[in-house]
Amino acid sequence: MFSKSTEYALRATIYIAQKSSENCKLGIKAISDATDSPPHFTAKILQVLTRNNKIISSVRGPNGGFYMTEEAKSLPVRSVLDVMEEDSVLERCVLGLNKCSEAKPCPMHSQYKLIKQQLITLFETKTIMDLASDIRDGEAFINND
Repeated sequence: MFSKSTEYALRATIYIAQKSSENCKLGIKAISDATDSPPHFTAKILQVLTRNNKIISSVRGPNGGFYMTEEAKSLPVRSVLDVMEEDSVLERCVLGLNKCSEAKPCPMHSQYKLIKQQLITLFETKTIMDLASDIRDGEAFINND
């Protein structure tokens, strides 16, 4: 459904929300290991996620690393999609047609519009911390181990 970059961004964000704080910052290696993401790719994704400290914050230097504020942890998951510029994936036609609409529907339009609305609601109501809590509680995972 999403690009590899966005998948890794979601995993990294959830992991950082679960494991970090302003007093406990994480390095790229720890994040890439925990999310099964190549370190170089992780670094590029984290650059995007830290732009303007919207989602992830970072500090340079020997005691530096990546962390999330409590405010950022309470953001909806859709905010990661917005930053990764993939929020439109939730709005598009499931078959990728440009002109799919109620007036000119694709063969899956009527069935998928219900699912699409559920996905939009899910990404807008679930917070990053909700997902991080599921991992912390052992109810979910974000790597392939």
